Amino acid sequence: MPEKPKKKTDIKISGMGCASCAIKIEKSLDNLEGVQEAQVNLATEKATIEYDPEKLGVGQMEKAVEDAGYVVLKDKAVLKIGGMTCAICVKAIEDVLTKLDGISEVTVNLGAEKAYVTYKNDQVSIEDMKNAIEDLGYQFLGLEGEESQELEEEIRQKDLRSKKYRIIVGFGVSLPLMAMMLLGIPAPFYMPYFMLVVSIIPFIYVSYPIFSAASRALQNRTLDMDVMYSLGIGVAFVSSLLGTFNIILTPEFMFYETALMLAAFLTLGRYLEARAKGRTSTAIKKLIGLQPQNAILIQDGEEREVPIQDIQLGDLILVKPGEKIPADGKVFDGESYVDESMITGEPIPVFKNKGKEVVGGTLNKNGVLKFKTTRIGKDTVLSQIISLVDQAQGSKPPVQRIADKAVTYFIPTVLTVAIVSFVVWYFLMGSTLLFGLTVLISILVVACPCALGLATPTAVTVGIGRGAELGILIKEGESLEVSEQINTVIFDKTGTLTQGSPEVTDIVVFNESDGNSVTEEEVLLWAASVERNSQHPIAEAILIKSRQEGMELKETTKFDTIGGKGVIAKVDNHEILIGNRALFADKDIVLDIKAEESLSNLENDGKTTIIIGQNHKIIGLIAVADTIKKTTALAIREFNNMGLETVMITGDNSKTAQAVANQIGISKVLSEVLPYEKAQEVSKIQSEGKKVAFIGDGINDAPALAQADVGIAIGSGTDVAIESGEIVLINNEPIDAVASIQLSKKVMGRIKLNIFWAFAYNIILIPVAAGLLYPSFGITFRPEYAGLAMALSSVTVVSLSLLLKGYVPDAKKLAMTSKNTDD
Repeated sequence: MPEKPKKKTDIKISGMGCASCAIKIEKSLDNLEGVQEAQVNLATEKATIEYDPEKLGVGQMEKAVEDAGYVVLKDKAVLKIGGMTCAICVKAIEDVLTKLDGISEVTVNLGAEKAYVTYKNDQVSIEDMKNAIEDLGYQFLGLEGEESQELEEEIRQKDLRSKKYRIIVGFGVSLPLMAMMLLGIPAPFYMPYFMLVVSIIPFIYVSYPIFSAASRALQNRTLDMDVMYSLGIGVAFVSSLLGTFNIILTPEFMFYETALMLAAFLTLGRYLEARAKGRTSTAIKKLIGLQPQNAILIQDGEEREVPIQDIQLGDLILVKPGEKIPADGKVFDGESYVDESMITGEPIPVFKNKGKEVVGGTLNKNGVLKFKTTRIGKDTVLSQIISLVDQAQGSKPPVQRIADKAVTYFIPTVLTVAIVSFVVWYFLMGSTLLFGLTVLISILVVACPCALGLATPTAVTVGIGRGAELGILIKEGESLEVSEQINTVIFDKTGTLTQGSPEVTDIVVFNESDGNSVTEEEVLLWAASVERNSQHPIAEAILIKSRQEGMELKETTKFDTIGGKGVIAKVDNHEILIGNRALFADKDIVLDIKAEESLSNLENDGKTTIIIGQNHKIIGLIAVADTIKKTTALAIREFNNMGLETVMITGDNSKTAQAVANQIGISKVLSEVLPYEKAQEVSKIQSEGKKVAFIGDGINDAPALAQADVGIAIGSGTDVAIESGEIVLINNEPIDAVASIQLSKKVMGRIKLNIFWAFAYNIILIPVAAGLLYPSFGITFRPEYAGLAMALSSVTVVSLSLLLKGYVPDAKKLAMTSKNTDD
């Protein structure tokens, strides 16, 4: 049976106050036919939904969120359209745009010749809309304006302003009233009436959003914190009313100032949360801010500034000193240092000249560069990073799901505790009604699960954002939790521990005393002249070396390849032999003791060595090796210090592999392993009960990366292997693999600390609010203090998460120290 079609989409949401809101929205979405999974992230204020597009559309899901009482934040654009003549044109354009994935609403105004579109910019682009309109035969006249980021920020600021005014009014009125009560300052008329008159309007104003949210929750048949808050402050205010007019209660039950102050404290808590949450996703905003808006295009020798959207593949772009590079490309002319720290995390500018690759969003420092674009728009490295970080920040580690489940049971439990406490104190213990109500209200207010709901997503959001700033892209929240459990790290050798491109490391010459009269340069020249006819990687290394030396190669004739042994060619009437022992044995050329000794020493060092012969005499050796990266040994040492087992896996022969492993400090080597066998080796180690991280270059190691518990793909600034692993390292150094594990542990540690504090506030203060300390110590917990504690609990966990913004993994510090020492 074929698998049902499935799509994933994100919906930005405003108005969530606590974890209960997230759960409520998830339930609303799950109830829709066609929704397969819905996850709501409180910190990023986003719902991620997998759904069947044949059964429902994005607009229906957005409506479900709105029906649950929340605001859906949408991207909006106004398109100018020409050629419309009647209502049929309007309907045709509306129909064609509505059918595009990611567009939830379209309204076309014939008179104004505009289409007002609500869409999701990660699913559909303005270019898609333009093509759809033009394919219908109408003219796309441009974009009047976009209201995506600006709209979101505008709504957020409006919400903050509203809360701030309510806080000012709440405290501005309640504090003087409380002072009058405590200091015995007489009122101009009967105190209860005075308190009622002064407080009722501010109370309605300040508490309206709380009661309104509670009303929506009840209409949706859910219990959330707003219901509890409303119960708390509602009971306080209604008790005061009853006391004022001597209905059941006496004037002793005066909670006017308490109810108002409580509402102000609740609003203060949400104001602080909203501000803090706004700062947790600054990484995305910073990354988006890296994208320049314009570029200087060179066409027909003329320069002109164009919007970045108009850049095409292969365009020649000019970048002046101090400007940002607008797209990915390859330098065509000029040279300059480029600051790539915003992409790779490396603070030292990188020299760029002809042929070098440049990345969009990086900063040209001192020279003029001309480059040809190789990636534009959503295909650029920066766009991929933004998308990756955005998705990752919306994912949840398993620990969050546990917290979500706890919240589900939390509210009914607290309600039960509050009611039972009231019953016990008033009916069984014989306390006053005043005391019983105080206990009831305090429990309802202090037991806020907001901090529990914020504990994980804020830490994940900030931690993943911090990783992006350091060049460590963590694709899923789940990998944070798994990384913490890793005990074995397997490295691919070539391209991960080594540079991945062989280089000439040694040239040995057997000089006149050996019966020859050649120099190192001549040996290299003879070899390079012959090897330029070969495609072998060793030949390429020799040619690169000759180019670095500025050599002018000689013409060769009679080039012949001896399979598995080497090559023979004629150069300047000399017969040149290049190859291994077997080739020279075939030609009856005997290696003397000195040549054999030199050859063995180089091979024992893990270097591939070829013998150079001229006219039946051995004139030298050339050794080739894939050089170890600068931070390889440091990374291995740090992993060993962390108590993790390190393993190297390679297709090299055991002698070469062991020599490399000895150099860098890896004790376990798996050699002569074919690429497709790497995943099997990973599986074998996993079967021993070990949690494995595989670190590879992300392309030919893809099966092993997928098989590992955590795949860490080492990419480069211009070739990010996005799909290969759970973690992608933009910088091409293995020390960042250590940093990624350290960052994961740090984030998980912060999540646990947050959850501890979230629970601690409740576990400590609910019993206090219930009057547990009253019989022994006479300690009670006034409702306004409960409101303050509730606010502090949320602020505590968000502040702890924000501290991750300044975290630098120890491995990064060590790499920097090592680099400075080398310099």
